[in-house]
Amino acid sequence: MTREAKRTADHKTIREWAETRKGKPAAVRGTGQDREPGVLRIDFPGYRGAQTLQHISWDEFFEKFDKEKLEFLYQDKTASGKTSRFCKLINRE
Repeated sequence: MTREAKRTADHKTIREWAETRKGKPAAVRGTGQDREPGVLRIDFPGYRGAQTLQHISWDEFFEKFDKEKLEFLYQDKTASGKTSRFCKLINRE
């Protein structure tokens, strides 16, 4: 059991991690230009995203993710051993 955050840019790993936690790809409403999604997020059921996030496809998510050279920072388990939903999109270094 690890409580440490991990980093990845691997699409399959990100999608599996999110879907295991019932997360869906989303963008913050009003932050995109033209037809491009804006600020990316993973939306989890029961969180505050219903009013501020718009669901997008995984293809749209990863196209923007790669274009912006982002990396996915995430945690598998909390300190108490429960499934963690901690994640953050950061710039690749």
